Amino acid sequence: MWTSEVARATGGQLVGEDVLVDGATQDSRMATPGCLFVPLVAERDGHEFIEAAIAAGAAAHLTDRNEISPATTAIRVVDTSVALRALGAAARRSVGAGGGRVVGITGSVGKTSTKDLAAAVLARSATTHASDRSFNNEIGVPLTLLGAPADAAHVVVEMGARSEGDIADLAGLARPDVGVLTTVAHAHTGSFGFLEAVARTKGELFDGLPPDGCAVVHADVPEALAQAERARCQVLTFGDLGEVRARDVRLDDVLRPTFRLESPWGRIEVKLDARGAHMVANALAAAAVGLVEGVGLDDVATGLAEARLTPWRMEVMTGSSGCTVVNDAYNANPTSTMAALDALVALPEDGRRIAVLGVMAELGDDGPAAHAEVAGHAADLGVELLAAGTDLYGVDGLKDTDAAIAVLGERALGQGDAVLVKGSRVAGLEAVVEGLVGG
Repeated sequence: MWTSEVARATGGQLVGEDVLVDGATQDSRMATPGCLFVPLVAERDGHEFIEAAIAAGAAAHLTDRNEISPATTAIRVVDTSVALRALGAAARRSVGAGGGRVVGITGSVGKTSTKDLAAAVLARSATTHASDRSFNNEIGVPLTLLGAPADAAHVVVEMGARSEGDIADLAGLARPDVGVLTTVAHAHTGSFGFLEAVARTKGELFDGLPPDGCAVVHADVPEALAQAERARCQVLTFGDLGEVRARDVRLDDVLRPTFRLESPWGRIEVKLDARGAHMVANALAAAAVGLVEGVGLDDVATGLAEARLTPWRMEVMTGSSGCTVVNDAYNANPTSTMAALDALVALPEDGRRIAVLGVMAELGDDGPAAHAEVAGHAADLGVELLAAGTDLYGVDGLKDTDAAIAVLGERALGQGDAVLVKGSRVAGLEAVVEGLVGG
């Protein structure tokens, strides 16, 4: 996109030379040669990092300030966040004009993993672009659209929500052709108030799907399946009760599932590199997307096998002491945490099972009961629970990650022992993983 086109799309004023930009970022540390830097105002004012972005190779930048360096190309706008959305909308029009289709993915659990798996499947047949990491909000969605190459046949967009209306807003921008609802569970209920509101919000994804689109939904979760009634297009279900389903599921010694994929398009054996039995549902959702978008069954299986997940999601690692470390530190809610505990005890190691769990954030009034439920599940499984930075689990909470690392050191971990590390992003438990693996 030329900066003159950026100016037209945003209603801004081009200052400096008209140059070609490739992709966009709001983080100066992620700036790449030729990109557009979008300074946003949050806890820090992104305008303070324009020089750093330009030094890193950014070809141009947006700004809502009057002062502009004469050595740079800039587009002066009224509000950089509003301009970012306008650019995302322009990028979405370009995707459609080139014949590309957008896949939108939401759900309480499994969004990012399903996004990774679906992108790998779709990439087997044509150029595919997907959200980076967990770019799933009003910033990440337009940045994802802006990053799509001109020849993208598919753009896979992850969508998250913290309140009702959020998914409708993101879907209004991304205008997905295929919408995936992975599941509905207790996550962010502190923002929504109750599970029905979570389901209703996730279901907003289906409201705007076009007649030639498809709603992909988990058949085993009644709260999710009910939302499919909102779609005015084809509905394709996945899960044990779905049209796309897994049979004869097995786990190898590092938790990688193998199963027989059955669907209206046929059946095939699938082996995942992703870890944990709970990843099978994510793989089924991704397979459903690929199949409905015309990817052959063999390519679906190959894509699922070759997919690599975003880091900090069920990564099985070896600690410096020889113990096995399951790094699932990116985020947590009750459903995903109990699934991770199940995966921990499914490991073949014959030693101790320890779970270092951080707070499960944004559960509101459900928080104490949810943490107690997880603690009970750990006890039932015979897993020792170490609570890092919280006392909500009903055990003596360790002050912070340093304290957790110290206690783990006292356990004299070794080969045969296995440690799960999981918590919400605010817990910062990746520090515990670093202590186990690099210490």
